[in-house]
Order: sequence, then C-alpha cells, then structure tokens
Amino acid sequence: MYKNVYLKKGKEESLKRFHPWIFSGAIQRMDNDIEEGETVRVFTSAGDFIAIGHYQIGSIAVRVLSFSDVDIDNEFWCARLESAYKMRLAVGIAGNPDNNTYRLVHGEGDNLPGLVIDCYGPTAVMQAHSVGMHVCRMEIAKALKQVMGDELQNIYYKSETTLPYKADLRQENGFILGGDADDVAVENGLKFHIDWLRGQKTGFFVDQRENRSLLEHYAKGKSVLNMFCYTGGFSVYAMRGNAKAVHSVDSSAKAIELTNENIALNFPGDPRHEAFCEDAFKYLDEHDQQYDLIILDPPAFAKHRAALRNALKGYTRLNVKGLQRIKKGGI
Repeated sequence: MYKNVYLKKGKEESLKRFHPWIFSGAIQRMDNDIEEGETVRVFTSAGDFIAIGHYQIGSIAVRVLSFSDVDIDNEFWCARLESAYKMRLAVGIAGNPDNNTYRLVHGEGDNLPGLVIDCYGPTAVMQAHSVGMHVCRMEIAKALKQVMGDELQNIYYKSETTLPYKADLRQENGFILGGDADDVAVENGLKFHIDWLRGQKTGFFVDQRENRSLLEHYAKGKSVLNMFCYTGGFSVYAMRGNAKAVHSVDSSAKAIELTNENIALNFPGDPRHEAFCEDAFKYLDEHDQQYDLIILDPPAFAKHRAALRNALKGYTRLNVKGLQRIKKGGI
C-alpha cells in the first residue's frame, strides 16, 4: 500500500529517540516514483521498520506521523485529533464558554507535524505547512468533525501562504465545511472579531493569550502604548485592566479598523482608547508623549538571511525609540 524509504546505516538513532523528522541526507535509497506529499514507510539499513510519515522534497524529507506500523486512515486521524482535544479539555482551554479561542493542534507537539488547527468558537481554521497535510486535508476535516461533533460548525482551510511554493499546489483558501461563520470569538471573557479570511496567521495570535492576560495585571492606572497593534488584543486587555489611557498604533488601516471594532465590542464609547494609523518609526519620532507601559512587538524585518544586517539595525533603532518613550519606572 505504501512505498518505502531506506535509511543509511546509523541514521535511525534520532528516530529511536522519537525525533519526528528525517532529513534528506539520511536516506540511502527509496522506491521509484514517490510523489511529494505521499505517505511512506521508513526502514533502517538492516531492513527493520522504524516510522511512517509524509514524504516531501527538501531538507526535511519525511515528517513522521507514527513510529508504529499503522494505516494512516480515518481511525488514525480521529485518534490523533481526539488526543489533542482531550488534552485541551484537561487543561481548561477547551470546553470553556469564557474561552472558546485556542490552538487545538500544534504540529509536532501533537504528533501531527505540518498541521496547525486553531479554534474560534464554532469555527476551526486549519493550516497545512507540509504537502502531506495538504493532500490529507479532506480526511483530516472529516475526522475533526467526527471528534468535535456539534461544537464544530465550520472548517476554514487557510494554507495559501504556508505551503512550499516550489510544490506549485495553486492552493486557494476557503471553507471545507459550513461557511456562514460568526467571526466573534471569546478569549478569557473578552470578545474579538477574527479575520481568518484575510488576517495574519489563522486570524489571531492565539499563542499570546497568557501574555495578554499578564499585561492586564500590569495595566491598572497606567498609560499604555500598543505598537503594531494588529487586532488590538493587548489594548483590549489593558482596558479591562483599568489602564487610564490606551493608544493603539499600526500602519495598516485594516488593523486599526479591527482594533476599533474590538474595543467597541468590549468597551463601547470608552474615551480612554485612541487608535493611530501611522508608521511606527514616524509615530515614535513625532509624538513626544511618554508612557507607563509599552507593548513593542514588531513584525519580522528579515524575511531572508541577506536582510539580517539591516533588520538588526531596524530593531536596534526601534527599541531605542521605544525606551525613549518610557517613563522612569515604566514597563
């Protein structure tokens, strides 16, 4: 059923420690005509089975799905997704009406390398970072619905920018299940519009939940500047933390619109918040106000190695300007 890949002598050692990647340089030979994204069985140089996973052209040649010789079928996907879901229920971030925004699947951390699934209320946003997960997207979506039942009404597939461009998959984002989705999700009792259609990542930076919550505890009575605010997540938490004033800055008009919508969802008509659609460097140069607390989380300035030197200069300049805007004893 599955084609085979054979390793060079000694290259199975990392797999014995359950490392989920097999690099191309570790492969001695493999069956002919293996297509990118295909499921393959991996054998040691002695001919012993050691793993099964998705094959991909590139440095990471196989992403391991299992170290047992199992079929990658509906039963497999359901078991993996159910395990991920039960873990989120156990730690209290799923099944909680005050927090229906969370990462359900985090790649290798859930033994599903190349797959990310974020939940926003009744909508799951699924993102493939490997060709194999893209090939299996419909099977995964079917299993996800089986595991979550009526709690899940929509599955939006968003992999247009995350798949290897050399694979030339011509993938377009869109709904696999449902489509009439309410775009308001709840995180720690606060409401947020989630733009999974055009937004960054899967629409919201769910990995910043604990940082946003921490900020809330620091914000009481403080003037707060949220640079690169995007959806205004930190701004909303600062408002609930009883900040005396919150300024949100982003160069994107769409981000500012979304920030204002999220503030209005939670604190309608509250005069403490003001948003500025402006370049970060320009704002810090032209506004001499000092703040008690600044969130300074810029996007990546270096998309490739050649840009690293200029990026480091940019980060240095930005942090210097940020420090110049902090009051003595500020955060």
